[in-house]
Amino acid sequence: MKSLVLIVSFGLAILGAGCSSNSKQDAAAEAPPSVSAVQEQDSSVVTVEHPERFPLVATVEHAAASSLQVTGSVAPDVSRTVPVISLASGRVVEIKAKLGDTVQKGQLLLRVQSVDVAGAYSDYRKAVADEVLSRTQFERAKELYQHGAIALNDLQVSQDAEDKAKVDVETTAEHLRALGSPLDRPSAIVDIVAPVSGVITDQQVTNAAGVQSLSSTNPFTISDLSQVWILCDVYENQLPNVRLGETADVTPNAYPDQVIEGRISNIGSVLDPSLRTAKVRIEVRNPGTLRPGMFVTATFHGLKKEMHAAVPASAIVHLHDLDWVYVPAEAGKFRRVEVKSGNLLPNRMQELLSGLQPGQKVVANALELQNTLEQ
Repeated sequence: MKSLVLIVSFGLAILGAGCSSNSKQDAAAEAPPSVSAVQEQDSSVVTVEHPERFPLVATVEHAAASSLQVTGSVAPDVSRTVPVISLASGRVVEIKAKLGDTVQKGQLLLRVQSVDVAGAYSDYRKAVADEVLSRTQFERAKELYQHGAIALNDLQVSQDAEDKAKVDVETTAEHLRALGSPLDRPSAIVDIVAPVSGVITDQQVTNAAGVQSLSSTNPFTISDLSQVWILCDVYENQLPNVRLGETADVTPNAYPDQVIEGRISNIGSVLDPSLRTAKVRIEVRNPGTLRPGMFVTATFHGLKKEMHAAVPASAIVHLHDLDWVYVPAEAGKFRRVEVKSGNLLPNRMQELLSGLQPGQKVVANALELQNTLEQ
């Protein structure tokens, strides 16, 4: 009996193993064939065992207006930039504003202690005293002439002295007003105020610093930033795409979702001899986000139409900061081709600026093929 039980158990074990093996073979037969890819010696070419798993689509033709994108920077409008000057030399005793502040016309910026005011006021008082004396002598000369005590020539000389004294008073008074000192309240402290409203874009003065009258260095520079310039460098072979008076789109690097329309106001007539570029100026109304020195991207729109290829967005894979598509090569092989993507189009299509021609076929799902290569 023991021998019989052992024989039966052994037979059942063999039968179970056979059934398990058959079920595994049936499951393997029903599953789709696995796809494997082999990298060729050419790194851009791959071989796929089942290429039918990766359907192809043909690129279509897309008409788009020619455009040119260049980098630029924001600069103040020179015609809206005003230097703050001081006609009085002296030492700065107080500063009421600093670089980057927004100021209003007539606002106090700094105070200067100047000996020029004292000298000018002294000249003014002397001129007033001389005018009083000349006027008195002229009045006396008129009375004497009426009584025949003096000749007409003496009267004319007295009148000439009075006229010259009045001129001296007017001149010295205007000098005092130009220095910033009132006639009735002379003071050695001169107040320098903002000539216009705007933003202080340059400061060349500190406390206790010296200020020279009409020097080449101005204490402050005020710019009206409600309208600014965009200065771009355009290569000479790209200049035909830029036309004076046309509009351009400006996108700040700090605000990539913001597009500001500007007008081309100047195209440089002289090229940079080393870079072979010309300066192009775009005038833009500042929405409040543009600051001098910011980098922007300017897009110039040409008048002619260009024909580009367009593919489904899924046909493009992004690798190593570049865009690629897969095109069929020989039987069972695909070649990876670098492309330059453009604008997104309706129906999930993507514009290609370069790399493919309309009518060429590409793999519809490049990401799926790329994942197969990485397995």
